[in-house]
Amino acid sequence: MNPALQKTLSFILLIIVGLLLKKKIPQKEQLGGIKTLILSIALPAMIFIALLKVKVDPALLSLPLLALGFNLFMFFSARYVMTWMGYEPGSPQLRTLMMLMPSLAPGLSCFPFIIEYLGEESLAWAALADVGNKVFGLILLYLVAMHWYQKLYAKQSGSGQGRLKGLVLSLIKEPVNLVIVTAILFLALGWNMMTLPLFIQDAITRMSVLMTPMILIFIGLAVNVKWKEVKMIFNLLFWRAGMALCLSAVVLSIIPAVSVPAALVLVVFPLSSCSFWPFAHMCAVEELESRNSDEVLSTTGRTFDTGFALNILAFSLPFSTTLILTIFSLGETFANPTYVGVLGISFLVICLIPVLFRKFRGNVDKEVIATESAEVVEPKPATQSL
Repeated sequence: MNPALQKTLSFILLIIVGLLLKKKIPQKEQLGGIKTLILSIALPAMIFIALLKVKVDPALLSLPLLALGFNLFMFFSARYVMTWMGYEPGSPQLRTLMMLMPSLAPGLSCFPFIIEYLGEESLAWAALADVGNKVFGLILLYLVAMHWYQKLYAKQSGSGQGRLKGLVLSLIKEPVNLVIVTAILFLALGWNMMTLPLFIQDAITRMSVLMTPMILIFIGLAVNVKWKEVKMIFNLLFWRAGMALCLSAVVLSIIPAVSVPAALVLVVFPLSSCSFWPFAHMCAVEELESRNSDEVLSTTGRTFDTGFALNILAFSLPFSTTLILTIFSLGETFANPTYVGVLGISFLVICLIPVLFRKFRGNVDKEVIATESAEVVEPKPATQSL
């Protein structure tokens, strides 16, 4: 069996293990303990290593800029497209989608197949592009999540300096924030992982190794699949993949002299599954929200819908890996921008048909109701009394 496929199946197996353990860990407090380990130990360690390993080659600076441009385009377009598809503006579901749809997790769903099908040089290109994606996922999305939370918090709590000071202090005390600030300081001083003592490197590496299995098992434990949402989630994933393929076709058309391996990297990289980083940011916001009173939460509402996010993540990984494997199996066919664009448009059509049908049916129902309401029943003539 292909080693990359084996790795993907192992990731899916970890989610299944979590599903099988749902009865063993039924209480929310137990799930909260696992989430605390992820947010306070595994995630900060992985972020620290990822930031300290960032190396930017000036000759290939366009790759991280392209990835960052894709992230930003998907972020802003998601707001308008998702609203048109029926998600309420300012709702937790819309904010959740704006966090997840532009995010990429190439390490889980893309890199294993690039190394197997294209080799180390192509993997180096993809890893460099991932620098821009990391800036977006680790830093920009975190700032956006906290901005949305603070905006909702300010509406309820007013502009009191005491409340604002408490919020700032709570953000500073978060392990993820401390790690990001420390890593940026180290990079500014020219330090990286290799400059740290070996025992510190070993400890941080061992903590970061916990991240992938713990988050996958946590998804299996916490996911609560509502089969009514399955069609909707796949509809969203088809839109995301269709947009990615259309953008890749545009880039390939602009630079037609690109080699086949480079073209395939440009096609499959944006098809990576949704990232766990936005979900971690949502969990951090949820942790801050839990410190508010029930009265505040009932008035303000949640910033994100983490249950909805878990369901999307659970389906995104197998969807993306299946699509990437199919493209690699067809080889040079998808180095041609025409075929890439046709597939992208096909996915968008698959996504838009049910939405247009639902809107058309809704308009017909409104017309029927309006017609029935407008019908005037002629009153019976009054009988003349003798």
